[in-house]
Amino acid sequence: MTLAVARPRSVLFAPGNRPELIAKLPRSAPDAVVIDLEDAIPGTPDAKASARPVARDAARDLIAAAPKLPVFVRVNAPHSPYFADDLAVLTPELAGVVVPKLEAVADVQLVVDAMGTHGLTLPLLAGLETGAGVWHAHDILSHPAVAWAYFGAEDYVADLGGTRTPGGLEVLYARSQVALAARLAGVAALDIVVTALNDADTFRTDAAQGRALGYAGKLCIHPAQVALAHEVFGATPAEVARAHALLDAAHAAGAAGHGAFSFEGQMVDEPMLARARAILSQEDSA
Repeated sequence: MTLAVARPRSVLFAPGNRPELIAKLPRSAPDAVVIDLEDAIPGTPDAKASARPVARDAARDLIAAAPKLPVFVRVNAPHSPYFADDLAVLTPELAGVVVPKLEAVADVQLVVDAMGTHGLTLPLLAGLETGAGVWHAHDILSHPAVAWAYFGAEDYVADLGGTRTPGGLEVLYARSQVALAARLAGVAALDIVVTALNDADTFRTDAAQGRALGYAGKLCIHPAQVALAHEVFGATPAEVARAHALLDAAHAAGAAGHGAFSFEGQMVDEPMLARARAILSQEDSA
C-alpha cells in the first residue's frame, strides 16, 4: 500500500465486464480505481461468470499501463453465491480488494481466510451498507486486514426499508457512525455515491457534508466526479499556506520556550496543530 492510496480523495468505479471503460479509468486522474464485480454486473450466474475473466485481464492490463495507479477489485458480498468464484480474479499486484456488505468481524475473517487459500493477503476496503454493518462498524474496521472503509447509503436505506431523500437526513446517523468508527480504527473512510451524474452542485454539496463529517474522500461512479471530489476533499492553496504558517509559528514558540501561543488572534491547541499537519500530509501525498 502506497502513501498515495492511504487517504484517497477519489475512488472511481468501472464495471468489470467493460474493458474499454476500465482502460479509460486513468484519464480523469483518480487517486484509486475499482473494477466492479458486484453492483455493476447483473445478478445472474452467467453474467457474473462471464465478467470474471474480462475483469482479471483488464486489471492486469491496467496495472501494466498505469503502474502508479492503485487498482482494486470489488468482489461480491462474502455470503453471496458469487463470492468464492470472484476470488479467482484477485492477484497480488492489486492495491486491495473491496468487500461489500460486511456485517460482522467474522465476515472480515472469512474473507481473509478465503484469500489465504489462494495465497493472497490483500488489504480490504470494507463496505458498510446494511444496518448490521453500521451497528458493528467499529469491530469490523478494527480488524487488522481492513485499511479503508466506505459507507453505502443506497443499500443501507433499502436494508432498513426507508426512503432516500435529497437532504439525506435518513442516513446522517449511519454516515456519522461509519466516519467515527473509521477514525477510532485508524482507517480512512470514503463517502457515499452521488447518483446524479450531471449535477456538479449536488455532488459538491454532498461531498462537503461528507468532508465535514470526517470522510477522506468520495466514491465516484463517473469520471466527471473525480475533479469535483479533489476540489472538495483536497486542501486549497490558502489552507496549505495557513497550515505552513501555523506550524512555523508553533516551531518558533517552542524554540522560545513558550508552551502556549496565539496565532491570528486565536489560542493554539493540539487539535489545531494536528489539523495543520494532516493538511500538509494530504498535500504531500496528492
